[in-house]
Amino acid sequence: MDPYLIIKTIHVISATILFGTGLGTAFFMLRSWHAPDLNQKLFAARTTVLADYLFTAPAALVQPLTGIWLVQRGGYSWTDCWLLTTVALYIVAGLCWLPVVWLQLQLRRMIAHSLATGDVLPTRYDRLFRLWFLLGWPAFIGLVIVFFLMVMKPVLT
Repeated sequence: MDPYLIIKTIHVISATILFGTGLGTAFFMLRSWHAPDLNQKLFAARTTVLADYLFTAPAALVQPLTGIWLVQRGGYSWTDCWLLTTVALYIVAGLCWLPVVWLQLQLRRMIAHSLATGDVLPTRYDRLFRLWFLLGWPAFIGLVIVFFLMVMKPVLT
């Protein structure tokens, strides 16, 4: 068994988990925004937070570890434009994702509070949800480009 191919497989699987979980939970949360029932909103928020802890965070940690190993063993140069662009976009996606996690926790807390007290969701909920939605776009687009660059490894000048 070739260690390079094993690590590369782990890298591809973790990238798929990172992207797929992000897309799936984003869809799930977005659908909950339009749900009239607070229990549905709370279920979506709790599930999204759990998925981020169980899948997104570990995959996000595996990616740079396996990526560094693959670059070193694969003979790539850290100054290759495609690789520098990939690293930069991954960092941008991560910088968008960290506040998204905090926002999800806040949204979950507000929904749980509204359910417990019988109050309607505060207007802050909609503002934070919109911010959550907006921060998802650069992360999503960045990871799409990262996938492209990792597969194609284009020579960029």
